[in-house]
Amino acid sequence: MRLAALTSLRLGGSAERVVTAETDDELVAAVRDRPTLLLAGGSNVVLADEDLPGTVVLVRTRGIARSEDVLECAAGEPWDDVVAHAVEHGLAGIECLSGIPGSTGATPIQNVGAYGQDVSQTIAWVRAYDREADAVRTMSPAECAFEYRHSVFKYHDRWTVLGVGFRLREAEHSGPLTYAELCRTLDIPVGGSAPLAQVRAAVLGLRRGKGMVIDPGDPDSVSAGSFFTNPILSHEAWAAIPGDPPGWPEPDGRIKTSAAWLIERSGFHKGYGDGRAGISTKHTLALVNRGDATTAELIALAREIAAGVRARFGVDLHPEPVLVGHSW
Repeated sequence: MRLAALTSLRLGGSAERVVTAETDDELVAAVRDRPTLLLAGGSNVVLADEDLPGTVVLVRTRGIARSEDVLECAAGEPWDDVVAHAVEHGLAGIECLSGIPGSTGATPIQNVGAYGQDVSQTIAWVRAYDREADAVRTMSPAECAFEYRHSVFKYHDRWTVLGVGFRLREAEHSGPLTYAELCRTLDIPVGGSAPLAQVRAAVLGLRRGKGMVIDPGDPDSVSAGSFFTNPILSHEAWAAIPGDPPGWPEPDGRIKTSAAWLIERSGFHKGYGDGRAGISTKHTLALVNRGDATTAELIALAREIAAGVRARFGVDLHPEPVLVGHSW
């Protein structure tokens, strides 16, 4: 089976064997012997051009249920369906994460976040299969070891996420919104609030304007979303960057700065690239497949950008998507 059609980048070779899991029991049985790849939404992965040996497991479990203040979701449930369900039922806490493609099971792995919200802020538990113990465990947020775009699950094949519980609050309005661009769109002050449906609509509009909502009619959406994470630097390293870079303080005293700002000021603009892989015309952080690109071409572009930022600012950029079959 060609895997390219199962990814938002439309890149990747064939799989030697593909297994579809529609229940937790089927998923556990399929991953017990360490498959080559688990693939759900395919929106945060960059697959190599070469064919993958072994087994690829397609996660197709479904289900959304409410237990008191926790929304229990199967790993294979499309993430935006979960957000839409929460907003429709007056459950606040994940509305700013509207429009993010992919599966619910991927959200704790990446600690998905956008517009001032991270899933770790509302995750009550993650149910996962522990391959080392051959047992299913329900893990607390502390056991998940959440960090910026990272968790205990990322780059570790010990765990397979089966389901996620989100502790949401009943409310017609969002909590305080902290992302300035979103607040301007909603015409409210930073720290203000708005009806959940309005927040969702505003986020979807912002994401669509950046090519970050998968749309067959938008060639800029043939991407894996933001390709680079925002660097987190010591205060001294951040202050040494010329040109007054943006900065957001982290709890440990370090400063998170903007990868897009660094990329743009290193000479890589929206629409950059004259090949089949390039930078989105709408968002500097998104690398797109313009049609018939190869993974090798996309990775070469990513390395060119990272090398340019390193040469200009001395800052290393790191990929946000999971790279399969090739290294950074």
